[in-house]
Amino acid sequence: MSDKRDVSLPPVREGMANRGKPVEKPKDMRGTLRRLWSLCRGHGRGLGWIMLLSALASASSVFSPFLIGRTINSIDGGLSAVWLIALLAGLYVSDWLVRFIQQYFMASIGQRLILHIRGTLFDAMKSLPLAYFDRHRHGELMSRLTNDVDNISTTISDSLSQLMIYVFTIVGVLAIMLISNVILTLISCSTVVLIFILTRVITVRTRKLYKQQQSLLGRLNGQIEESISGLSLVKAYSRESAMIREFEDCNEQYCTAATSAAITSGYLMPLTSVINNLSYLTIAVVSGIMAARGGIDVGVISSFLLYSKQFSRPFVDIANIYNNFQSAVAGAERVFEILDEQPEPEDVADAVPITRIRGDIELRNVTFGYGKENPVLKNVSLTVPAGTRVAIVGPTGAGKTTIINLLTRFYDVDGGEILLDGVDLRSYRLRDLRRAFGVVLQDTSLFGVTVRENIAYGSEETALEAVRSSAVTAGADAFISRLPQEYETVLDGGGSSLSQGERQLVTIARAVLVDAPILILDEATSSVDTMTEQKIRAAILRLTAGRTSFIIAHRLSTIRDSDVIVLLQNGEIAEMGNHGELMSLGGLYAEMYLTQTGN
Repeated sequence: MSDKRDVSLPPVREGMANRGKPVEKPKDMRGTLRRLWSLCRGHGRGLGWIMLLSALASASSVFSPFLIGRTINSIDGGLSAVWLIALLAGLYVSDWLVRFIQQYFMASIGQRLILHIRGTLFDAMKSLPLAYFDRHRHGELMSRLTNDVDNISTTISDSLSQLMIYVFTIVGVLAIMLISNVILTLISCSTVVLIFILTRVITVRTRKLYKQQQSLLGRLNGQIEESISGLSLVKAYSRESAMIREFEDCNEQYCTAATSAAITSGYLMPLTSVINNLSYLTIAVVSGIMAARGGIDVGVISSFLLYSKQFSRPFVDIANIYNNFQSAVAGAERVFEILDEQPEPEDVADAVPITRIRGDIELRNVTFGYGKENPVLKNVSLTVPAGTRVAIVGPTGAGKTTIINLLTRFYDVDGGEILLDGVDLRSYRLRDLRRAFGVVLQDTSLFGVTVRENIAYGSEETALEAVRSSAVTAGADAFISRLPQEYETVLDGGGSSLSQGERQLVTIARAVLVDAPILILDEATSSVDTMTEQKIRAAILRLTAGRTSFIIAHRLSTIRDSDVIVLLQNGEIAEMGNHGELMSLGGLYAEMYLTQTGN
């Protein structure tokens, strides 16, 4: 009979050894749960079924000991117990069926919740401004999209159902025990109190140990990441032995802390078993004395012995499930932090559609800072007629790339305005505005698709010949033709098989294909050799002919042919003119150019 008892309660996925691990507690449990329920709206019926099935699944734990006791009494009294045995067998079969259906619902609903929450979160992330991603580490955002969402789903569909089973079991078992015998019930309840005190004592100690373990694990992971990412430097300076010693020292500390935590938390299981066994023995002795005096029958004794095990077991598990539940709610708060972020500003009510762009651009008293206290641009004014090739130069941090970010409305100005064809950028529809720009950023971004698809990014229906023509203009066709499948070669790892210069040429070909009326080149030649630079310079001249262009470059030799060169310093325009004028001026630009060229 005892074997049947063991399958009545579900196994807990995180065992007692995890008790005492540091738990990330939510800031607002009630408010987060309300929002989480609202987010899961549409899945409420499925969650309701899980609740119902949890109540039914607890029926075996509640009623099987009672039926066993009745069966024993019938046999002891010389009566037929066939129908009780059949009823008990039917109860176990029903219990198996209910748990099977419950697992099916949990798996189905859990995955649908992941689909819904992750989709909602990803949609929200796509609408966030670039400023948000500048303030947050990408790995952290990925963790929210994966680990936190998985944790929420698991807790809702799995831990919650186990918690409900345990609650229904405890309430049902306690009710029947009280009805059967109050004295034996008090003995069982005293066991729960002792287990609770024991758990608290051990948890206080293990929580500190697990916190130390997690801290050392983070340090160990950081040391491993630094060692692997900087392995070439380690080898270049012959630091292999020192690196190994650092790893062994950190690993030894982690091992010591983890061992202490595991040993201390390991006390809980055997001590709990001892308390349960002592309770079992006490109930057996007391009920035996009561039976000898005629105060209780053998069936009730059998039921109580089974109920004593059923009653005490769930409490430690419930505490562990509650910890997991708290961590999941804390993860939900991190998800809601993203959902609560302000998206990119919406188009104004009377947004102007873009039908035809001439390319006249004007900056009027533009002030902007990534932090309000430290403006990057200070009252900058600049007029660029359509078709003008403008080069922006200056020392690092002068505000060159910031102007590009403002032109494309990755950020909005703090003061002043930027006009395109006489209309404030904020008055255009954002989607139309960005299509008016062809952009090559300093950081190359390639995707794990074919070369052709990378070049045609944003223009997926473009024919191969047009893609090839763009690559020829950018000077990328030569190396693409040497790839195994040429334009159909898949670029794994963000194009890691290509050199930095080759990746840059692919992004330039992408901008050529867009054929936008305004072109932006942000350090487009920073990662290529001198010969390739000359080819790109010729390509840029062809590409920028007749269209408004902004070229940011540290290599001043690449922008000598620009119509206007703007030199920024400390967020202000220090010098402006063409190459000849600025060289004649003999100012900062002339000094920078002569320093680079040596002429």
